[in-house]
Amino acid sequence: MLFAGVEIYPCLSGALYMPAHDVLLVADLHLEKGSSRAHKGILLLPYDTRTGLLMLEAAISKWTPKQVILLGDSFHDLAGPERMVAEDRTLLEKMAARTEFVWLSGNHDPALPLYIPGEHAAMLMLGETTLRHEPKPGAHHEIAGHLHPVAAVRQRGRRLRTKCFLISASRIILPAFGAYTGGLDVSHPAFRPLFAGDAFRAIMIGRSALHILPGCAVLGR
Repeated sequence: MLFAGVEIYPCLSGALYMPAHDVLLVADLHLEKGSSRAHKGILLLPYDTRTGLLMLEAAISKWTPKQVILLGDSFHDLAGPERMVAEDRTLLEKMAARTEFVWLSGNHDPALPLYIPGEHAAMLMLGETTLRHEPKPGAHHEIAGHLHPVAAVRQRGRRLRTKCFLISASRIILPAFGAYTGGLDVSHPAFRPLFAGDAFRAIMIGRSALHILPGCAVLGR
């Protein structure tokens, strides 16, 4: 599959690999969301950070990229890095020692502490493609996250709803990578200005395979 003339590989994990740049893209890890909710009295099992990091480690092991670029909201809030337990911090540091990490700013984590290993940036250009957290209407050749897209289809009388990639000629919106991220249905008005007059495909993430559907097949379900 091509985007802006460059081959891309959407992954079952929700990551996107671009071999021409040897880069793995990941959006919306929302690390330490569980601990953030716990501080507010909402009890969730505190394993989301470990799960997200192990998923990221598996994706890195599969593709062995030169660089990992995280498209913002990598932590659920600004205090998230401080709440990481030592084992999770060590796991992150080991990954960053093997592969260059670049952390883009998100609305949940606009400024990460410098002890988080890797480079930090508000946005980035990768060839002709702009990488940022929040997609911008009218952008040309953009890859972003932020909206946590999910899509639903009916199959044999059942409604199946999964995370998905949204891909058009001008933009890609990645699914949320994190364990506790939830999702926003692609029929939501937030997506309309991003794909106005622009045909798109939804790549739904199944248990063992990706399923490519035209946008019209997943709207209004």
